[in-house]
Amino acid sequence: MTLSKAQFRRNSLEQMKKLPHHNRLYRNALFQKMLRKSLKQELRKGTLNILLYYPLPFEADVVKLLKQLRTKHNIYIPFMEGESFKMVPFRLPLKKKKFDIFEAGNTNRNIKKIDIAIVPAVGVDRNLQRVGFGKGMYDRFFARLQKRPTIIFTQPILCYTDKSLCDSHDIHCDSLVTPKQIVTKKLGSNIRK
Repeated sequence: MTLSKAQFRRNSLEQMKKLPHHNRLYRNALFQKMLRKSLKQELRKGTLNILLYYPLPFEADVVKLLKQLRTKHNIYIPFMEGESFKMVPFRLPLKKKKFDIFEAGNTNRNIKKIDIAIVPAVGVDRNLQRVGFGKGMYDRFFARLQKRPTIIFTQPILCYTDKSLCDSHDIHCDSLVTPKQIVTKKLGSNIRK
């Protein structure tokens, strides 16, 4: 039986949601360390425009890093608009909106340039393309950008398939960060489960 994208998405979400709660703080600390390591080179370039996400309970937790980066960089988070989203500056208070996602308030600013995008991924295929929740919001968002930023996918546990499941419009990453590893395009074929 061949694995479909929908089946892989279901399996990956199930794995992520079944992660034990007793070691969550430890797992988050490892993840934060790996994410900082993957960003080290980029952050030396000065003030950057960074797109982050506010995590759902089962996604990789970037909140601590978000608060640290906010002191020196311009941090943006998604604001849902129709079938996609726009970037808004990260500012409090956040409000729970559609799909139980926390969002900052809307803005009239039209932010078009980002240097780094840190994106949650449900799963990743052999081409390091993202399998998300199936709505295509990130794909539509990145298709509208004039310049492609450095894209980093995050996962609380490696959910990877050595099959090509994604479509050509699905976004791909420059690196994938989990609590235990950083995978780059060059190493994509050498991922160990």
